[in-house]
Amino acid sequence: MSVKIIQDKLDGYQCQSAQEEDHALKEITQELVLNSLYNSGFFKRAAFQGGTALRILHGLMRFSEDLDFALHEPDKKFDLNSYLSSMNAELKAFGYDVRVEGRSYANAVQSTFLKDDSLGRLLRVQYPKADGPKRSLKIKLEVDTNPPAGAKTEIRFLMFPINFSVTAYDVPSLFAGKSHALLCRDYIKGRDWFDFLWYVGQKASPNVKFLSNALGQLGPWKGKGLRADIDWYGKQMSRRIREVDWEKAKADVQRFLRPVDVKTLELWNEAFFLDCLKRVVKKSK
Repeated sequence: MSVKIIQDKLDGYQCQSAQEEDHALKEITQELVLNSLYNSGFFKRAAFQGGTALRILHGLMRFSEDLDFALHEPDKKFDLNSYLSSMNAELKAFGYDVRVEGRSYANAVQSTFLKDDSLGRLLRVQYPKADGPKRSLKIKLEVDTNPPAGAKTEIRFLMFPINFSVTAYDVPSLFAGKSHALLCRDYIKGRDWFDFLWYVGQKASPNVKFLSNALGQLGPWKGKGLRADIDWYGKQMSRRIREVDWEKAKADVQRFLRPVDVKTLELWNEAFFLDCLKRVVKKSK
């Protein structure tokens, strides 16, 4: 019966390719993991953040790979592993046989990978692969155990596999986290710029207090006591936009989009993003 729930959910995606089907299975698994974390009391200690939070909680029109969280309060003794055994038991009820691999701890971020090769053999897929029914899933979980101060949270509700709630960063705090990534990454990630456009479309303003604290912890402004405001934000984001290789950015994000959404990438260039940035700055003043 539990496998049928997953099958019905997968059929509802109406996937048009094997790649879309892989993304759909990963997203279904992400929601099951979130439900397990809710059952274990995880959200009393941590909040959901990042691109997958935008996708699952706010309907972002791209698939996302990782599950990112941040503790409500810094805690050096926090142990993500303490939640994994109960998660594994719950996933087994849905046909998974999860392996936990690659545990690491860097810059106060605990991370691990959940891997499964069994689910594909139990489901009816539209786009079987050349190697047969095997359908490998790999999901990365990350928890920031020393998060910057200043983020605000809210309760959001999900209805799969049953009704439950998650604690998540609110939209201005999510926007600030994404802005920190855009300003500080030393490589191009087109998915970040796709998410930026979602915030523009929502007429959102970044939580600049949270952004300032994040910049003080990690990146080129680390330890400099910066107190960012919206004018500083506009200036630095403008500089960043002018540095981006937009062809590389488009290539990065394309595989996470449905074919119908790929056409929007034709607009991606410096002038387009500078115009979008102006809207954010104007709205935030």
